[in-house]
Amino acid sequence: MLIRFKMDLIPAVVQDHTSGEVLMVGYMNWEAYRKTAETGRVTFYSRSRQKLWTKGESSGHWLKVHEIRIDCDEDTILVLADLQGPGTCHLGYRSCFFRRMTLEGEEIIAPRVFEPDKVYEKPVLKEGRP
Repeated sequence: MLIRFKMDLIPAVVQDHTSGEVLMVGYMNWEAYRKTAETGRVTFYSRSRQKLWTKGESSGHWLKVHEIRIDCDEDTILVLADLQGPGTCHLGYRSCFFRRMTLEGEEIIAPRVFEPDKVYEKPVLKEGRP
């Protein structure tokens, strides 16, 4: 059965295929999905840059596809992947979900695994949002 995208962009959740840890969430259009399936490297559509981008093209921290699933409503993709590098998050963490939210604020719950300023051309903030 061929997947039909109900919307131009749909969320794509990327999960470590061994541990189940959610590494990141991005958006895919049909072209990004096709490139992901063909190359075996997770590719997204960047809403801010209005173009395709493959995770790892700047950092070298690729996401190698193990399996692609779609939910029952066909409006969200789940990509089970192997992280090829120390981290997925552009702030230097393994997962983009390194903060726990509480009513009092947020707490960093994971160690930084790489220094973003040594990996990316332009500097990023040390904590929080870029």
